[in-house]
Parts: sequence; C-alpha cells; structure tokens
Amino acid sequence: MSTGTAQPATADLLDGVDLGRIDAHLAGFAALTEPGPGCTRLAYSPLERQAHAVFAAHMTALGLTVTTDHAGNTVAELPPTGPNTGSGDARALGTGSHLDTVPQGGGFDGIVGVVAAMEVAEIVVRQEAAHRRPWRFVAFAAEEGARFGQACNGSRMAAGLTGAADLAGLTDRDGVTMADAMAAVGLRPDLVDASRWRPEEWFAFVELHIEQGEVLRSQGVDLGVVDVISGSTRLRVRAEGRATHSGGTPMHLRRDALVAAAECVVLGDRLARDPRHHGVRVTVGRLRVEPGSITTVPGSVEFFVDVRDVDSVRQRDTARTLAAEFAALARDHGVALTTEVIADTSPVILPGWVADHIRHACASLGLPYRVLPSGASHDAQQIAHVIPTGLLFVPSDDGLSHVPAEFTPTSQIASGVRTLLAALHRLDGAS
Repeated sequence: MSTGTAQPATADLLDGVDLGRIDAHLAGFAALTEPGPGCTRLAYSPLERQAHAVFAAHMTALGLTVTTDHAGNTVAELPPTGPNTGSGDARALGTGSHLDTVPQGGGFDGIVGVVAAMEVAEIVVRQEAAHRRPWRFVAFAAEEGARFGQACNGSRMAAGLTGAADLAGLTDRDGVTMADAMAAVGLRPDLVDASRWRPEEWFAFVELHIEQGEVLRSQGVDLGVVDVISGSTRLRVRAEGRATHSGGTPMHLRRDALVAAAECVVLGDRLARDPRHHGVRVTVGRLRVEPGSITTVPGSVEFFVDVRDVDSVRQRDTARTLAAEFAALARDHGVALTTEVIADTSPVILPGWVADHIRHACASLGLPYRVLPSGASHDAQQIAHVIPTGLLFVPSDDGLSHVPAEFTPTSQIASGVRTLLAALHRLDGAS
C-alpha cells in the first residue's frame, strides 16, 4: 500500500482545535450517568442511547448525514469536497470510539475518541477544508464487556464477528440477554447481520484512545502509536460446594466453595507472574458468593477470569491451563467446578502503513511518540478484521482507567486531536 504524496495539514486547520469545546463535550457526556461515584453508562442502556443521541445531534447540526445501524452504532458522514472530488476512489476514512462505560468508571475511556471525532468534524466543516474521500465519524455501541462479558459488541457486529444468532447467549448478571437489552432501547437485534461494514467502502480507520496504562506518562511522551492489540479470553467459573452452618461444621467436613475459588484466584495471579508466562495478564474482577451469610459456609461461588496476551497461542494455552488446574484444586476441596469460555478475541497486529501515517503526523507536529502494544481491547481491534486500522494513544494520569479518577489533561487530548486530524489528512491523499 502506497503512503501517497499527501501534503501536511495546514497550520490553520490544526490550530482550529478548541480546548473549550473538548472540555464541554467531555462534561456533557460525564453528566449522563447513573447515580454514584464516577460515570456509569452501561452497554445497551437508555443512558448509552442518550449519549448517542447527543453525538448524533451535534453531527446533524454540522450538516453531516447521521445514521444508526441495528447494532446501535451511530455513523455521521461528511461527503468529499474540493478539486479532487470524484477522482475515482470513494472509499471512506473513519474515526471514532465508544460512549458506554464500566460501572463506576471514568469519563475518558472511549469518550475521548468520540469527542475527538466531534472536534475533527467541526474543524473540517467550519474551515471548509477540502478532502477527496468521504469522512465518517463513529460512536460504537456496547464496547465495554462489563455488562455482558463480551467486549466490543457494536464493532464486532460491524466486523461480522458477532451475529444475531449469538445475542441470546450473552446475558448480564440479572439474566437479561443482549438481544432483549437491545430491543428494550429500540434496536433490532434480529437484523444486526445487515449492519456489517463492507470492506470495499472503506480506505482506513483510526481510533484515538487514552492509553489506560502509564507507559507514556512515565516516559514523558505525548503520544503512542499502537502496533499490536492484546487478545482476551474470558472464563466464567462456577464452584459448587455445600452450604452449612459455620459453627456446626468442623473444618475437615467442609466443602467450602469460596476457599476453592480463592485458591483459583491466587493460582491465576501466580501463573501470570511466572517467567514462562511473561506478558500474559490474568485478572479476576467479579466474584459472587452464595448464600452470602456471615455464619454460613459458602456453598456456591461464581467468578470471572480475564486472560490477556499479545501472543495468541500463549493466551489460549494459559486459559486451558487455568481451567485444568482450577478443576484439580476444586477436587482437593470436594467441590464441583465448571469452566466456560464466554468470550475469546485474538490479538491483532495493526497494518504498518496506517501506523506510518500516524507516526509521520506526530513528527510533523514535533510531538514525541513511541510505538507500543495495547493491553486493552478496543473497537479498532475488531474493525481491523475488515478494514486497515490504526490506533493512537494519549497518556492516562497515573495509568488509571475504569475508575472515577481516570483523567487525561485537555492539553494532551488536544495534541491527540491535532495528530488525528493530521493523520486523516495524510490518509485522505494516500492511494
């Protein structure tokens, strides 16, 4: 793929980035939350759809054509302009991210990428900047896996990786299926297969996101250009013991499901720290104990394991090893245990030629950057299955994410927006 002969974006175009607008958009989305600490706007909830409506209204006011597909993804399109319009390549450029959050999360994960898309669109419209390709700005639905276990749902449907037949098998902790949740907010889960993107309609996609780690901040670097995105295998584990009286049951007669589960959690952490598994990350972030009484030996425990790695073989091998060793631990405690894979996403190596355009954009602005992997999943990871995709990071303060304290200074977000705009301008002229 040629990197083309695109000229750098003009200084006037890049100077159009407005920190006040960025702050206002971030504050507006942060206000759309359930009560409590941080920001809670779950996948396929009324609040998520309200956030999409805010995005759609802003883009409509700019004169873009806005549509929402059956998966809940909102897409705003700006048609090509300028002297090179109709040059024969109508494949679109895209940018965007997601608007849902984890429970009690922050106001930057995903939202920064959507706000960046809104800001780029506003600058291009206000300055009547010429571009020979259609530019599409996307707010993906249901990226977070916190509600249904599987992440990046809207982008997975756009990429054809999740279809209508899969939705009834994905449930939240209240037993609500993804299909029912989608229908409850006015979507058509039975028609999501029609929402798949056509690769021939796209040239490239670039997502701007917060790093969610502390590599950039610790090294004093403004931007990160991602070369590979980690995969994730997620397990639901159920341990069934026997609930009995805590005072009446001697220790040697207990079948304590929580003790068995606790040893499984520690095992996962110990395995991930083993040098043979360098690079793998194992996390247990949710654990439910029943009957949940102080004076009752736990009879049932359900917990969830997230295994991440940039090496697909090691990722799956680690998940299989954990499942086998969990079962052995449970047997030692007289506890029955079942392990189910509820989501599995492979690592993705992003195309070098798209990353080259992003790196050149960083260099043209005099902004230091480093090439690094992403440990977190992103919509870009799914979209990369059907169109060439790049991923650009801005720093996260203290590496914090998925918590109320998540934060990135507006000045650093603005640097990311300028770089994104410069990269899109380069890609617009590439062939």
